[in-house]
Amino acid sequence: MSDSYAMNEKRELILKRVKAFIAENGGVVKKNRLNELGIDYRRILDYVETGDLVRIKSGYYAAADEFSEEELVVKLFPDAVLTLENALYAYGYISRKPYGFRLAVDKNTSKSRFKLEFPQILPFYAEPETLCFGVEKIAFGGGEMNIFDRERLVCECLKYEDKMEREQFREGLLSYIRDKDKDAAKLMEYAKERRVAKKAQSMIGVWL
Repeated sequence: MSDSYAMNEKRELILKRVKAFIAENGGVVKKNRLNELGIDYRRILDYVETGDLVRIKSGYYAAADEFSEEELVVKLFPDAVLTLENALYAYGYISRKPYGFRLAVDKNTSKSRFKLEFPQILPFYAEPETLCFGVEKIAFGGGEMNIFDRERLVCECLKYEDKMEREQFREGLLSYIRDKDKDAAKLMEYAKERRVAKKAQSMIGVWL
């Protein structure tokens, strides 16, 4: 057996131990927990360099092949609400998957939660009471994720139009207009609550 083969075999055995440890501890672990394995931290950095492990943020790691971006979002942000382009994509209203994840979150939540290297999180800080209506759950990332219902989502798009790509904004609204399950009365109710009633009436009302 060559030295290089033996070293590679040792590397894979240690990686297997690390992944098992991460899985046993919920899928995401802190650096100081990995120290319990007695493994040189330089080896952990090597696994990150080769893509075997993912650094979620400074000092937090996950196994690269264990979780998709969606699964990590569900795991790390159970209190957040999927919004804007990501919600439009989840409903099939736009065809191109957005970059990163736009999440509506309580403005009082710690900002450090969202400073991740992976996945890319784009938080929208909101008043707590605005996260209590027009919210439902969908199957997402192997679990369930909060998402604004279709009517509330359209209102959010109208409210934050300037933060969206023009083409995705237009495609999303046209898809909603074509949706046979849309609820015009609910849309206008939410539009008043979100202070976009005039915009909803002028941009969408004529088609409802």
